[in-house]
Amino acid sequence: MNRILIVKVTSLGDIVHGQPVVADLHRAFPGVKVDWAADSAFADILRWNPGIDRVLCAPLRGFKKRRGLDDLKAIAASIGELRQEKYDAVLDLHGVYKSAIIAFLARSRRRYGYRKEDLGETGAAFAYTRRYLPRADLNAWDGLRTTVSQVFGYPLEGAADFGLRIPAPAVALDAAKHAPFALFFHATSNDEKKWPVGHWRSIGRSLVDKGITPLLPWGSEAEHQDAIAIAEGIPGAVVLPRLSVEAVAQHIDSAALIVGTDTGFVHLASALLRPTVMIFTATSRPHFGIEVPGVSTSVGDEGRPASVDEVREAIATVLKRPKDLIQNGALNEPTASPHSDAQ
Repeated sequence: MNRILIVKVTSLGDIVHGQPVVADLHRAFPGVKVDWAADSAFADILRWNPGIDRVLCAPLRGFKKRRGLDDLKAIAASIGELRQEKYDAVLDLHGVYKSAIIAFLARSRRRYGYRKEDLGETGAAFAYTRRYLPRADLNAWDGLRTTVSQVFGYPLEGAADFGLRIPAPAVALDAAKHAPFALFFHATSNDEKKWPVGHWRSIGRSLVDKGITPLLPWGSEAEHQDAIAIAEGIPGAVVLPRLSVEAVAQHIDSAALIVGTDTGFVHLASALLRPTVMIFTATSRPHFGIEVPGVSTSVGDEGRPASVDEVREAIATVLKRPKDLIQNGALNEPTASPHSDAQ
């Protein structure tokens, strides 16, 4: 096996979940080149993984919103780049039309995809020459690891290795003056996943009492207003300016604590081994929850939102060794493996 293409187009959390597959492939096939195709909005995540040889990206979301000529030209150019290499195998871990089209356009006779009944869009089935089963009985990243290991016939070895290396900021973060600080990822993809403003305020005030400053990132005007509302009830809390994906990741890498709902940046925080608490309200904790002993944990579940007391106790768990974990606002690298192996 010389070169493999992985197709996982969106979103941030899903792409983070897929990163351990890259390290697994390198262990199974020494010298293999692994390329990854994704939407341009999430290309930074892939560029932070030194195990990925080529990041192939196109503004698919941008074209859907804007229908602009520049986006169309960029998509055409990405197709040309895609077809420059011949692949021993193409692995579509997404299973929708746009990922299937990418898989189909790639130069390979072996194109793997989910069975028709397991696809996100059943019409995507046209692209694949071979089919595989998803592993719904495992969490998201271990399910992907197990699926790919079964596709290519290699044993899983060790814990999940996300392999992500966040670039250092060109200049010191303004947030450093607030260290040690916590990041509150209060924004969600839908209202069902939100946690009440009053709950955030209660947690924020308890952190302030511990000498930790809550910082609130946001990505849209509605999220900005929510951040302001939360901060108004927490003495000393700071609403951050709008940040790029890379800048958010750099803040995560410097944070003493991350608290947030089931969103991509919170999954990234756990993958980076930051002290993290994930709050569930409307999605499946067994499937999407994080659990790294002494580093990250999840509370609540689908249909059973976490209480303030549960979140407070979870924070105490991930900060139970404050002298070791909080130092200049950052977490010392733990010696334990980040995630349990899938068996």
